[in-house]
Amino acid sequence: MRIKTRGRGKLHRRDNQGPQPSFAPDQLDQLVSRIALYPDSLLSQVLAAATFPDQIPDAARWADQHHYLQGQALADAIQGDQLPWDPSVQALLPFPSVLDTMASDLNWTRNLGDAFLAQQQDVMDAVQRERQKAQRYGYLRSNDQVVVSGGPYITIAPVNPGFIVVPYYDPAIVYFAPRPGFFVGGGIRFGFGVSISGFFRPWGWGYSRFDWGAHRVFINNAYWGRTWANRGFYAHPYPGVRRYGPYGPDHRAAVVEHHEVHERTERERAAQHEGHHVEEEHHHEDHEHHH
Repeated sequence: MRIKTRGRGKLHRRDNQGPQPSFAPDQLDQLVSRIALYPDSLLSQVLAAATFPDQIPDAARWADQHHYLQGQALADAIQGDQLPWDPSVQALLPFPSVLDTMASDLNWTRNLGDAFLAQQQDVMDAVQRERQKAQRYGYLRSNDQVVVSGGPYITIAPVNPGFIVVPYYDPAIVYFAPRPGFFVGGGIRFGFGVSISGFFRPWGWGYSRFDWGAHRVFINNAYWGRTWANRGFYAHPYPGVRRYGPYGPDHRAAVVEHHEVHERTERERAAQHEGHHVEEEHHHEDHEHHH
């Protein structure tokens, strides 16, 4: 049964207990447009996390409050707080700007997750269509931060596998022919990045990728097998992450803070969303965790 559009650019969301949704190709293009140009590893993590939309707002809040932590300190905090969210959601905690984007438009996030559950292959095809447009018009190309392949399937990989840069772009610009005189080189900005190194391997970083030809997604070196049919019981393997769920109404009680909580300033949020690096505005003498 086809999901109809409600007004321009908006999609109905079916009850999660209802029939399997079905999105048309143009709807899928619209859904993936704002993330299709993410590096493959980041894109795979976003699609997996979107299948747990109800967990995103709280995860976004935690990431915002702990944005000052990096590397091993952040990995320790994630493990130490016994977070109740699925490991696929926890994988995005080093990326507060990405989680904020997902939390600020939950209708989009739910539809993206539903589409990935119900039509994984079609979602991957939509990503390729959008990438082909951006490449055709000169916006998507290799630079100092990412390597863009030429095809037949377009891949986007970070130059430094341990440093993931989040691109900032306007979908209303990069998928269309540039107007005369427009500088296409400025259409996508790669200014804000996160060092993942080996600290976040338990959550699949370094081991998440697409097999574009086979239409398969691998997260934490295992095929992502969560679908619309098995979404109620499927548990993706994360041997290095202890699960403290299930996530429910009393989930907040499960989060035990072992460290300071400092939200990002509005200036920091705006800079990260616009692809700019901003110096940390908080000054702490001690960021050590006590377990």
